[in-house]
Amino acid sequence: MVDCQLRPNCVTDPDLLDSFLSVPRERFVSPGQEALAYADRCLDTSAGRAMMPPMFLGKVLQECAVSPDDVILVAACGRGYSCAVLSRMAATVVGLEADTALVAEANAILSDLAADNAAVVERDIATGLMDQGPYDVIVLEGGICSAPDIFIDQLSSGGRLAVFERLNDGTGQAVLYLKSGSTVSRRVLFDALLPVLPGFEAKSGFVF
Repeated sequence: MVDCQLRPNCVTDPDLLDSFLSVPRERFVSPGQEALAYADRCLDTSAGRAMMPPMFLGKVLQECAVSPDDVILVAACGRGYSCAVLSRMAATVVGLEADTALVAEANAILSDLAADNAAVVERDIATGLMDQGPYDVIVLEGGICSAPDIFIDQLSSGGRLAVFERLNDGTGQAVLYLKSGSTVSRRVLFDALLPVLPGFEAKSGFVF
């Protein structure tokens, strides 16, 4: 995975690569998908939800420039793979997930892997998790068709938000938002398509 997917796609941060190498991805996939855990593809986690390919995750995390004192929110975290990867790099990682079964599985796996600075909370993904914020980094693991204002509001000054925006033509792209005081900038990173999350479907009259 690291040599065939991450490094060839310019994911070169040594701490990030070490973190990918230290986390057993097969622990986080759905039962019966273990043989596909390291494949360069989305893997279904539940109805309408998917675990993103390693390359997508590696590229957005590198752009987020995670530091050891960062507090991070991973929204729609599924079984917590991204939380586990980030737990090796940041001070605190909070996962947000609406699926009760996935929350229980995620916390059990994180505990078993001794990721003591990471935990998953059950909450409506579309509301974010302001009471644990503000966050230095937020990663939203799923497609959105509506503006990510709720998550931008939960960023600290200097914070970074990585999202996967679904465009009107059905294509998608990974996007990084940077917050500095009251100013927010937006940068397109690469083409990427993920299933749209509940609560982030297209709204009438809105265009990216």
